[in-house]
Amino acid sequence: MKRLAFAAVFAASACAGDETVTGYAPTGTTWHLVELDGADFTARATLVFGENGAFSGDAPCNRYGGASTVPYPWFQAAQVFSTKRACADLDAETAFFAALSDMTLAEASKSTLILSNEAGREMLFRAQPG
Repeated sequence: MKRLAFAAVFAASACAGDETVTGYAPTGTTWHLVELDGADFTARATLVFGENGAFSGDAPCNRYGGASTVPYPWFQAAQVFSTKRACADLDAETAFFAALSDMTLAEASKSTLILSNEAGREMLFRAQPG
């Protein structure tokens, strides 16, 4: 999988005072998880960045939200909350939340968002067409 270069992301990004990933990934864009650790992620999971580090989305079973207040390119899922519904994709949801909590870096460029960590874990998101 091709990795985005941090330098290209910094050069192409225009941050308007928000130093979190929300200042670099377009606010309101719905990002769909397509790969988790190099494998296709077939359940539905989304991520939407709000202002000042806030994020929310749909995990395979539940709505969730949280915040990452560390400066870009760092990422830290904190204050994460979710609804408590069960469904057939509960294993996929558990994997999604575990991976999200492990991510420490963010790379955003055009229609691609990659969350990763130094241990080699990676979440690849694509922007929803629209």
